[in-house]
Amino acid sequence: MTTAFVLSGGASLGAIEVGMLQTLIYRGIRPDLIVGSSVGALNGAYLAGGSSDEDIRELADLWRGLKRSAVFPTTLFTGFTGFVGFGNHLVSNHAIRRLLAKHLRFKRMEYAPIPLHVVATDVLTGRDVRLSTGPAVDAVTASAALPGILPPVVIDGRALMDGGVVNNTPISHAIELGATTVWVLPTGYACTLSKVPGSALGMGLLGVTLAVNQRLALDVERYENIADIRVVPPLCPLDTSPADFGNADELITRAREQTATWLDEARIEGGQATLLLPHVHR
Repeated sequence: MTTAFVLSGGASLGAIEVGMLQTLIYRGIRPDLIVGSSVGALNGAYLAGGSSDEDIRELADLWRGLKRSAVFPTTLFTGFTGFVGFGNHLVSNHAIRRLLAKHLRFKRMEYAPIPLHVVATDVLTGRDVRLSTGPAVDAVTASAALPGILPPVVIDGRALMDGGVVNNTPISHAIELGATTVWVLPTGYACTLSKVPGSALGMGLLGVTLAVNQRLALDVERYENIADIRVVPPLCPLDTSPADFGNADELITRAREQTATWLDEARIEGGQATLLLPHVHR
């Protein structure tokens, strides 16, 4: 029996995964391997360095203090050159690399105490690429390189961008790696936004999260007869833009409490894909 945690992308909604992790780890549910994409790669990389209750509390504290500028630092020059065609991105990835270098507990992917695999997208072929070896900062930065926003990362001669573009919640990779039980931690999407996002970044991230959740629903249906797939319910209703990093504490708390209730009520089997489909609140 091999247990995998699969963590999806979702930008600032990655705080939701932290609340889920708090409950799972507290209940003694721990992974044998971790697969992450985009912000799920960042959370997964932290988890791969240590999965104790204290480790997850530290991750939660990190999220509570995180500001958008620490992930997407905007500069007039970089944004302008990208917009007019002299660059393929709007902001630098220096800040996210510094964040990873400061907090990751291992230098190379293969040195992770819990085996870690992150998924990126090959810019030229459009195919997903699993990264399991090599410098950890490079691999995780590649997995989280939002196209057009952050620069692609070149690894082994391939230009790589955000894994969420083609495989935001890489259940398929977990199964290929031999997982028999897969705990899926989806960030979900903002299903009750009260206003249209006020920035280009917010609009772009909202569009991405809507699209990738539909892919996830299809993947859950596809693989639930192959492995024991357990989808931790995403928060719903949710009125937080994936570009808003100011609500981490609320998202963590809600996700922790909701996950505990879900486990207590044993709502693990049946109809899991419906949790992820687009819906309207009236």
